[in-house]
Amino acid sequence: MTRHLHLVPLHKNTRFLSNFHTNQPTIITKASSFTTTPWNTHLRNLSKHGQYYEALILYRQMLQSKTTPNAFTFSFALKSSISLSLPITGTQVHCHIIKLGCKYEPFVQTALISMYCKCGLTELARKVFDEMPEPSLTVCYNALISGYVQNYDFLNGFSLFCEMRLRGVKFNAVTILGFVPGCTVPECLWLGISLHCLNVKCGLDNDLAIANCLLTMYVRCGSMELAKKLFDHIPEKGLITWNAMISGYAQNGLAAEVLELYHEMESLQVNPDAVTFVGVLSACANLGNQMIGFEVEQKIKSSGMRCNVFLKNALINMYARCGNLAKARIIFDEMPEKNLVSWTAIIGGYGIHGLGNTAVELFDKMIETGIRPDGTVFVSVLSACSHAGLTKKGLDYLDLMKREFRLKPRSEHYSCVVDLLGRVGRLEEARKLIESMEVEPDGAVWGALLGACKIHKNVELAELAFNKIVELEPTNIGYYVLLSNIYTEANNSEGILRVRLMMRERKLKKDPGYSYFECKGKTHLFVAGDGSHPQTKEIYKMLNRLEHGGVNKNDQNQEPRDVMGVHSERLAIAFALLNTEIGTDILVIKNLRICGDCHSFVKRVSKIVDRLFVVRDATRFHHFQNGTCSCNDYW
Repeated sequence: MTRHLHLVPLHKNTRFLSNFHTNQPTIITKASSFTTTPWNTHLRNLSKHGQYYEALILYRQMLQSKTTPNAFTFSFALKSSISLSLPITGTQVHCHIIKLGCKYEPFVQTALISMYCKCGLTELARKVFDEMPEPSLTVCYNALISGYVQNYDFLNGFSLFCEMRLRGVKFNAVTILGFVPGCTVPECLWLGISLHCLNVKCGLDNDLAIANCLLTMYVRCGSMELAKKLFDHIPEKGLITWNAMISGYAQNGLAAEVLELYHEMESLQVNPDAVTFVGVLSACANLGNQMIGFEVEQKIKSSGMRCNVFLKNALINMYARCGNLAKARIIFDEMPEKNLVSWTAIIGGYGIHGLGNTAVELFDKMIETGIRPDGTVFVSVLSACSHAGLTKKGLDYLDLMKREFRLKPRSEHYSCVVDLLGRVGRLEEARKLIESMEVEPDGAVWGALLGACKIHKNVELAELAFNKIVELEPTNIGYYVLLSNIYTEANNSEGILRVRLMMRERKLKKDPGYSYFECKGKTHLFVAGDGSHPQTKEIYKMLNRLEHGGVNKNDQNQEPRDVMGVHSERLAIAFALLNTEIGTDILVIKNLRICGDCHSFVKRVSKIVDRLFVVRDATRFHHFQNGTCSCNDYW
């Protein structure tokens, strides 16, 4: 509920001052009622302790007591107006400032500019600035530049910064800290680099606050190489510095670098906090590294942060993406308070494991609890419906999203629904949906249709989808490979040649496929046709035994198969069987989508050795057991 405070004209009689610390009235004697100092002392104390509303009430009482405010009084009153976002009250204080002739006091001018900027009234802030007789004070420039940037008016902020430099007004660390946050989009990276150079030239490069600000700028612009160079040159790194770099790596998908930096942080005995752990858990989720994720969970518990909802959400996501959905659900169920992110994490977890019915149940339960869904959780539930073949339910959710929750579907929502329709063969309906989208379809939307064309061997529509894709994402190698595979299945050698020529002209190379398996605290990585592992000979012998009917067959005289063409997940599975005890579940993580041949292979192996094999590919989890897969060959 918004509170309104109407100030009174100057000098109305009153003889009492409320002491807001004790809630007892403090009597101001007649002799002291005209003295500003005790009032300012009370105002400063209230402002210092965050009691801004009480400070403004006290300011009103001061006006009623015939005590004349001074510049210090106004600074406290304006600070309180800023903190409470009360522009009307701030404007009243401004009137008092003008009436008492204090409008040219530098710190009053700065406070006025800050107040108007914090309330989103940058035009009034600029008016205050322009009315200054000689706006040569750095502090006034700093206040307005920072205000422009905070209100996303970067153009005016940049213009004022240039004006400041032309007038010869010295800038300082506060100027840089106020201006750099406006350079956090890739288009403005050049300006951020210029500010960094200027910062070094003027001898401010040892300021840790500026270094952290610049580091955050590079991270948000996605320039991790420049961020790392800056990070390495910071002599005394604080926790904020470490967190900025770890979060940057995590947000840019550089999970291995996150863990490397985290281990370096540990070796230097820098104590992590919740922000650190969230970044590390995100990296563990991307890599499927449950062991380090478990270690982080233990540290969280021992450090007393176990009730932090952000960490709980990160743990849910980590365990779900590491294949331990049961553990993720336990953490979710034990949370006393669940926010929207909590529900999104668990719904998404069930979705990527192919358990769409459970994901749908959780989504419906979330709505029943009164939590309003956003676009992100709709992506999770639509994706879950797609993976599980829940076509009608997914279409109902798209309608619900628009009709009941008034959310405008984005490209990622349409991509899920196109995939949903395409998987069941409703290709023409999927195409019409794309053409009727309220937003411009991106490469992912057309890519979903292209993937459906592969399933149903529709070459003509695949070519249409591909032509749209290359206009939007001409360098995305995955779509070229997908079309080539469609031509291969259709025995269209002309089409295959055409795709290869396009790839050669654009100098595109197929991403190498790799898979890895974690064993005894060490990650073992394999690529297709890998012959570099110390156990290569045993691995290929194991593959031969599996492909010839079983691991118990006497094959001492059998020659290992040719290493060329053996996909990485097969090698990882053979290695896992050699190095784990009978009955142990095996989790293999692959960076690309599992192919049909390997999918059939793992099904056969799961029946031969009677184990649970979990393969996490680029899009989802496959649980293989007793010759079947959880995806029901629907992926």
